[in-house]
Amino acid sequence: MSKRTVITGMGVITPIGNDLDTFWDNLNKGVSGVDTVTRFDVSEYPTRIAAEVKEFDPTEYMEKKELRRVDLTEQYAICATAKAIQHAGLDPTAVDSDRCGVVIGSGIGGISTFEKQHENLLKAGPGRVSPFFIPMMIIDMCAGLVSMRYGFRGPNYGTVSACASSAHAIIDAFRIIQRGEADVMISGGAEATITPTSMAGFCQAKAMSTRNDEPSKASRPFDKGRDGFVMGEGAGIVVLESLEHAQARGATIYGEIFGAGMTGDAHHMTAPHPEGYGARKAMEIALKDANLSPEQIGYINTHGTATDLGDIAETKAIKAVLGEHAHKIPCNSTKSMTGHLLGSAGAVEMITALLSIQHQRVHPTTNLDDPDPECDLDYVANTGRDSSITYALSNSFGFGGHNVTLAVGKMNGAK
Repeated sequence: MSKRTVITGMGVITPIGNDLDTFWDNLNKGVSGVDTVTRFDVSEYPTRIAAEVKEFDPTEYMEKKELRRVDLTEQYAICATAKAIQHAGLDPTAVDSDRCGVVIGSGIGGISTFEKQHENLLKAGPGRVSPFFIPMMIIDMCAGLVSMRYGFRGPNYGTVSACASSAHAIIDAFRIIQRGEADVMISGGAEATITPTSMAGFCQAKAMSTRNDEPSKASRPFDKGRDGFVMGEGAGIVVLESLEHAQARGATIYGEIFGAGMTGDAHHMTAPHPEGYGARKAMEIALKDANLSPEQIGYINTHGTATDLGDIAETKAIKAVLGEHAHKIPCNSTKSMTGHLLGSAGAVEMITALLSIQHQRVHPTTNLDDPDPECDLDYVANTGRDSSITYALSNSFGFGGHNVTLAVGKMNGAK
């Protein structure tokens, strides 16, 4: 018999808040984290805006000397994990460390380290490349460093599937607990790609908004005037436990993962299937896995990137899966305020879904002033609202045709 998996802790580092309360408050107020890039000269870039993390102080959880050996992506992962473990009231010394694991995803990993060390190589030769270059760059080190910090010796690795990376990480952690291979899993994702090379690459792909004169209005999911996504950064980490383990230690339970679905489009490197076929199948699989009917879903946190093809394909997919019920429930896009957190988006948005269930409220999709006629669902335009939610879906789709849907809900929901 598979074990039930519950969420007992959550931690975020985002462009609109580095703790759960601030993050949730700003989501409900419609606060945008998008502004002109401050970290490097963007004057020659077609896109000069991004959603940078603000007021981030890694020394709250890390020693200063350690920071020189840890990429910003890893710093985000470590600090979000510390917040999640604190939120869970989990004492790492009081658990069986052999049955505690870590799965953390990232789409790109330590690209700022790669850029800096490549510059050192070109300017001063191989002797000037840091001996920490490789561990600072590789994606799996987010999970590795977290496991070392807390002594967790269970399953430990990273996941990479572009913008679905952290959602895949959470599915893997969920399955590990379901199978009885661990009692506690730390999971989620981290990303820090607001760098010269990364920005240039996405600009050349013509994937990002160029609404540089109105940064706060640039991320416009499902709006007729959308012109691409806005890059964001940050981390989202959750503490997952078997229900038995959580109850035995008297943990507060914030929700349960009831099911998950993952598919591939097998269609195009960057564009979704035009009819949203893979996205539809991921949602269908998640519902079947959770033993839920479409009518039981009370809310969908969409992938909602504000790309022309993506928003339409996701809308088609939701309607294909939920039928008439699709028009009766609120859907929204967290990215309208946070920008697109790439490999960490799935985790941050599942956390958003859990907070929405906890507070029985759905945050607005900001900048939705002129809805695209082909995006005709209730996308909660510009003003949030209270809503009765027992079960929710969280969608994540990535370049390469990777599709993930997580079905979450109140723990007392019947399996």
